[in-house]
Amino acid sequence: MKWVYIVAGIALFVKILIMPNPAAEWEEVSIVESIVEDSGVPNAVSGIIFRNRLYDTIFEVVVFTIAILGARFLLANEQPTEIVYQFSDRPSIVLARLGATIAALVSIELAIRGHLSPGGGFAAGVAGGTAIGLIAITSDSQWMEEIYKKWNAAIWEKVSVLVFILLAVITLIGWELPQGELGTLFSGGVIPLLNILVAIKVALGSWAVVLLFIRYRGLL
Repeated sequence: MKWVYIVAGIALFVKILIMPNPAAEWEEVSIVESIVEDSGVPNAVSGIIFRNRLYDTIFEVVVFTIAILGARFLLANEQPTEIVYQFSDRPSIVLARLGATIAALVSIELAIRGHLSPGGGFAAGVAGGTAIGLIAITSDSQWMEEIYKKWNAAIWEKVSVLVFILLAVITLIGWELPQGELGTLFSGGVIPLLNILVAIKVALGSWAVVLLFIRYRGLL
């Protein structure tokens, strides 16, 4: 039987040399342009995250929520630290709070206009968490705890997750808001709302983790 395999191999080799592969013919299709047209937002990345792969994004938000709950669970039996290491010199405090102000403004910009330019909910949430972290290392920890409880940040964090999941499920079912005019602030259907909800979730979740590590570790 060996000679059969040898002949078949030679025949296949000759076929490759003599017969060229047929060239596929189709019109040029721009994937980016297709995503922009389908999602109604100029930022194709936001279109992919909150439309083409929205199912994955739902679980990314859920995983982030579980990570925060895990941090609370693991540190629940720890003893709060008595020493909190923070900036004490005036120049460092001024620079950190200036950086926090800039990061907060960037966070708001990315959350509101993330569907029009590079950015989005996750980037906005990270910027917001950075602002909170910079404030935490320059302010009294008890004051930050009081602000966190006064504004019910933990409740808003959970509400943002539930509303995000609800809107995402409605979108996956096939019910969508009008896309509006491409390139305007009120465009993209539900995508801008999902951006804002993710930004709130990530920023408030980061705030919770910052407070936990300051309480039980003395610093981030």
